[in-house]
Amino acid sequence: MHPFAMPAALASMAAYEQGKFWEYHDVLFANQAKFQRDQLLQYAKEVGLDVKRFEQALTAAQAKPAIDADVAEANSLGATGTPAFFVNGHYLSGNQPFEEFAQAINGELTRLKVPIPPAAVAPAPAPAVKGGQ
Repeated sequence: MHPFAMPAALASMAAYEQGKFWEYHDVLFANQAKFQRDQLLQYAKEVGLDVKRFEQALTAAQAKPAIDADVAEANSLGATGTPAFFVNGHYLSGNQPFEEFAQAINGELTRLKVPIPPAAVAPAPAPAVKGGQ
């Protein structure tokens, strides 16, 4: 975790309290190198939050115990960074291509004897062309 992860998480929860989590989330992801307090407040203003209420929530840090619990759970599961995904207990770490998700999901469907929908099958790689054909 980087030094600004907790302030960003607290800011996200403060935005959530005002019903604008996803709007704030999008601004944070667009500005990942800029998570200082002044910038977090500026983002709150940009997405139309009540900045005074937002700043009070950020300072009070009431969401910190819940965030700490989420971090502890992630650590206990071996997830130490983002993004992290679990498909029925199968851990996928980091940014993964469609094929990795399809393999994990389809493997679970097969194990559970559930038919795999045709649209969920990862496309097979194109065959190699030999002899200039």
